[in-house]
Amino acid sequence: MSLTAHDERLLKALAVAIVDRPRATLKELAESAGVSKATLHRFCGTRDGLMEMLEGYGHIVIRQILEASQLQQVEPMEALRGLIAEHLKNRDMLNFLLFQYRAENLDMEATTERWGYYTEAVDAFFLRGQQSGVFRIDITAAVFTELFLSMLYGMVDAERYGRAASSSSAQVLEQLFLHGALVQPKG
Repeated sequence: MSLTAHDERLLKALAVAIVDRPRATLKELAESAGVSKATLHRFCGTRDGLMEMLEGYGHIVIRQILEASQLQQVEPMEALRGLIAEHLKNRDMLNFLLFQYRAENLDMEATTERWGYYTEAVDAFFLRGQQSGVFRIDITAAVFTELFLSMLYGMVDAERYGRAASSSSAQVLEQLFLHGALVQPKG
């Protein structure tokens, strides 16, 4: 999928529109995204075409997040911070992916196959962090991945509903993931 900067802006706007108004018509989605129905029709054809484009763009965004985070190249704590920051830079698409893949809509086998590269990359990162002595070894890398991604997507969802401030999300995610919810003893 080759996209221009304009196409990417339009896809991001459409992702937000679909999450905000899931039952909106193509015309209403076009209006929400700031384009005409004719422009949207030329862009994606049908609502199904739009959903396919958004899912394809979601894969592009996730691959960009993984690449920019340098999960296997930089020190694990720097990579973790990058992984959080890169995800949060793309919160609109994360909201769409979260909306699109809610548990009641999932064919678990197909979803696992379709998004396996994502979890495998994050698993490999946590395993590398364990092997280098940064992350604890009594929890599997796969569990770290599930907990981390659940917290990350949960935070993005909480921001959407006004239950979390986006300005502090990265710090909250890092601190809660690394240190848990217990008050740290002083001294």
